[in-house]
Amino acid sequence: MHPVYIVGAGPGAADLLTLRAARLLAERAEIVLTDDLVSPDVLALVRPEARVLRVGKRGGRASTPQQFIQRLMVRYARRGKVVVRLKGGDPFVFGRGGEEVEALAAAGVPAEVVPGLTSGIAVPAAVGIPVTHRAHTHGVTLVTATCGDGSGPDWKALAATGTTLVIYMGLSRVLGVVARLIAAGLPASTPAAAIASGTLPQQHHVRGRLADLPDLIASRGLASPAIIVVGDVAAFARADSGRADARVGIAA
Repeated sequence: MHPVYIVGAGPGAADLLTLRAARLLAERAEIVLTDDLVSPDVLALVRPEARVLRVGKRGGRASTPQQFIQRLMVRYARRGKVVVRLKGGDPFVFGRGGEEVEALAAAGVPAEVVPGLTSGIAVPAAVGIPVTHRAHTHGVTLVTATCGDGSGPDWKALAATGTTLVIYMGLSRVLGVVARLIAAGLPASTPAAAIASGTLPQQHHVRGRLADLPDLIASRGLASPAIIVVGDVAAFARADSGRADARVGIAA
């Protein structure tokens, strides 16, 4: 039995895939179970003979149940197919990759993880934000705006870390996130930024004070998928709102 490959597709741009991921898609994949966040340019790399099944999971939209996705992975693996579970970003960073590896192990199906660039690091870099910087922060904390049970993280504890906060899946909750961070002690003047469709041609971002972030997002019409960055390093974001280049760290 072939292992099921749990593959990170990176933040969006196809040329940010790892070589290993690109080769799996182009040369070996027979069944590809893909998330909504995987860009068309990445899917264009899939070998023509492969079957692509869209099993997207997006907040606020009709989504494929996780248990069904896991059953598909097991079913096709047991049929001897080379299965690629393709996820935006990195599969082990808010990608449910851990859950899927556990499910495969319980079914006696081997799994192999192919890491990808996580959006929480690559997307800020695409607009000039270094999530760590010796002169500004001693670390970075990656956090999702909502937990699996529907609750939120401990914003007071996060505000006290003194690290850059990189917030996934927070755009629709930005008003509450900002209010809770300020209530937890972060100054309203803390630099903040939001980046939508990072590394893709439609990339846009805003930057400003934490207190102003919801209005900035609304005024620019930013939509998911998006990453929010809170902390001094957010001030490094370029003033323009368009994409410089799909390759991280390279300006046009």
